[in-house]
Amino acid sequence: METHAILAEKSVSISALRNNPAQYFGDQPIAVLSHNKPAGYVIGAELFEEMMKLIGDKEEARTFRSRFRPSGAELAKYCENSAKALAEARTEDLGEFTKW
Repeated sequence: METHAILAEKSVSISALRNNPAQYFGDQPIAVLSHNKPAGYVIGAELFEEMMKLIGDKEEARTFRSRFRPSGAELAKYCENSAKALAEARTEDLGEFTKW
């Protein structure tokens, strides 16, 4: 017997979804079942927009990391600026900062 993961707390059959689809668009995903197997998921617009923003944020961070390729001179400048900032920092600015 084959099992299928259902990644939602609620589920609905395709037949029931066809009868009144609007009632299933909400803030929680609902698994749509066809022959008792997940065929897809229904989510509301607000949740979909939030998911797209999270995916976009993740992609943007990945793109930034892949574009961040400083030269040796730039790395030396970053280190110099960081060392200067640490030397000038007050104890209360550092909080619980410790050396390794």
